[in-house]
Amino acid sequence: MLGASGMVGSRVTGEASARGHRVLALSRKPASAPPGVTRIAVDAGDPRALRAALSGSAAHAAVPDTVVVTVRTVPADREFLVGATRTVLDIAAPRGMRVLVIGGAGALRSPGDRDLLVADNPAHVPAEYRAVAAAGVAQLRACQTHGAADWVYLSPPALLRPGERTGRYRRGTDTLLTTADGRSWISAEDLAVAVADEIENPGREQHITVVHQDAPAPA
Repeated sequence: MLGASGMVGSRVTGEASARGHRVLALSRKPASAPPGVTRIAVDAGDPRALRAALSGSAAHAAVPDTVVVTVRTVPADREFLVGATRTVLDIAAPRGMRVLVIGGAGALRSPGDRDLLVADNPAHVPAEYRAVAAAGVAQLRACQTHGAADWVYLSPPALLRPGERTGRYRRGTDTLLTTADGRSWISAEDLAVAVADEIENPGREQHITVVHQDAPAPA
């Protein structure tokens, strides 16, 4: 788990640990670790440190079978984001690791217009967030142009925020999803559920997305 101390990374770490997975949590400032979680201080911009952590040569590290990348930058830093993602893909490819990149909604296609990326759609991305959305698109392109790695890119919906873990979500591929009331959102907790589900039961698609799903009405 690269970016384990962030909003999404911390929740994915907790979800995976609760399901009994052994988690290697990489972040600049590791916090205390629950059972089953090994925390290592790693700068995502340091290829040598990343290689040591993911190859098992760092102290107390084991070689993972799946690497989850949850690195984000505010303000947007496209070069850093793409560079860190490529480094992980380069490390993972010869070792047979699967890479699950939690990217951005901007890389999705707009509902009703598959030729218009969400990053370029002002209905979903205000001008002040366009650079962040564009960085996510570049991150997806880095995955698509890497010939050897086994990867999947998960785009969250337009709004991702801390909230409740309901365990309910709807899954799609490369087009932005909305709820029954027209909103495009999910809690970080339920996104973590979707990530853990994808790790345990990988799908065939390389670009996927999820959205909150309401509970069914009582009969």
